[in-house]
Amino acid sequence: MHRFRSMKDFIAAAGLLGVVLLFLARCSSEALYEKRIALPDAGWSYEDTLRFDFEIEDTAQLYTLSLEVEHSDEYPFQNLYVRIHTGYPNGESSVQLVSLELAEKTGVWLGKCRGSTCRLRIPIQSKTYFNQPGTYTLALEQYMRRSPLPGLKGFTFRVEPSEPTPHAEPAR
Repeated sequence: MHRFRSMKDFIAAAGLLGVVLLFLARCSSEALYEKRIALPDAGWSYEDTLRFDFEIEDTAQLYTLSLEVEHSDEYPFQNLYVRIHTGYPNGESSVQLVSLELAEKTGVWLGKCRGSTCRLRIPIQSKTYFNQPGTYTLALEQYMRRSPLPGLKGFTFRVEPSEPTPHAEPAR
């Protein structure tokens, strides 16, 4: 067993342990599902549908669904139109057209940029529930007027538990 020479040594060791524990806690993810799909350097073409398959067991739990968009600072548009195809465990599906806003009207990127790469996490649905247990599919299709679409590097899709609210909506 190690003995500390002074109270000052003990406080320093406890502080270091606290920093390490805080770092580990921040690095751990509470995500039920998380997957990143990288895009080719040539760009995202119409044919390249991105697919995420995830399992839901707890239909009483509320969830937050989010997309993290990783793009170059040379991406030529303020937003990105995507079609989101959702497949349900019972075989039904739905499609939704969504505009992902990546920059302000003034051209300033909304995400965090480091070097020439920017990342922006966009909530797709907050405090939602799934009314069927089983495998769900989320497929992203680029819906811009250009193919291949340059400047996009990848997407990360996350499903995370969220805090309950009295008026949750089912996943669409």
